[in-house]
Amino acid sequence: MAIIINIDVMLAKRKMSVTELSERVGITMANLSILKNGKAKAIRLTTLERICKALDCQPGDILEYRSDEETHDGS
Repeated sequence: MAIIINIDVMLAKRKMSVTELSERVGITMANLSILKNGKAKAIRLTTLERICKALDCQPGDILEYRSDEETHDGS
């Protein structure tokens, strides 16, 4: 199972820097980097809510599911 986090895509669409998002959401740059790079094992719903509010988007704009087959095929 692979959950892909597309924060970079939404940041680009909103023309917002990682630093600005970090400040608006109230999480450290290190934790935001862990999320962006797909290294996070979990995300609090309150954090997801604050990210969505800051980026004016829905959770589905940030989170994407790809099956193991898709992930290993390079799709």
